[in-house]
Amino acid sequence: MKIGLTGGIATGKSTVASMLVERGALLVDADQVAREVVMPGEPALEAVASKFGQAVIHKEDGTLDRAALGAIVFKDKEMLAQLEGILHPAIRERMKQRIAQYEADFPNKLIVADIPLLYETGQDKQYEGVMVAYVPERIQQERLMKRNSISADEASRRIGLQMDIEEKKRRAEWVIDNSGTLEDTERHIDSFMQNMRLV
Repeated sequence: MKIGLTGGIATGKSTVASMLVERGALLVDADQVAREVVMPGEPALEAVASKFGQAVIHKEDGTLDRAALGAIVFKDKEMLAQLEGILHPAIRERMKQRIAQYEADFPNKLIVADIPLLYETGQDKQYEGVMVAYVPERIQQERLMKRNSISADEASRRIGLQMDIEEKKRRAEWVIDNSGTLEDTERHIDSFMQNMRLV
C-alpha cells in the first residue's frame, strides 16, 4: 500500500513520518530526493548549470551553490518557474522509481511518500490515500515562530503561502492530530496502523 503524507509548515510532518518508519513503513522523502537529483553528475544539475550559469556551481567540488541559485530565482517568478521545470520532473521520476522498487521488494509494507506540496502540485491522485499531519493554524503559527525565531507577521506570511491546513484536513483520508503531546501522536499512528492491519 502506498500513501501520500503531507501537512503544513510546522505541523510536525517529519515527526509523523519517523513514527511511521519506526513501525515498519518505508519512506520516500521528496526533500531528500530533491537533494539527490542535484548531486554532481546528475542530469538535473547539468541542466541547472546550463540554464543559470556556472556561477551556481561550487568550483571546489562541483556541488550546487544553493545560496547563489536562490539569489537568482527568489527575485524572479519566471526564473523560479524555469528551475521548477527542471527539478520537479526529475524529483517525481526518481520518487516513482524508488516506490516501484519498494513495491517489488516489499509487497506487504506500507510505503509513505512525504511530499510537502502534495495537494498544491496535484500529486494526491497517485496514491491510495493521503495522510495529513494536522495542527490548527494558531498552534502552527506559535510553533513556527518558536522554531525559526521569527515574528508573528512573518510566520503568518509563510503559512499563507501554502494551501490552508483546514482544506488539507478536509481532503485527507487520514488525519493525524499533532497538536497534543508526542504520546498522543503515537496513539493516533498506532490506531491508523491497526485499522489498516499493518501491524
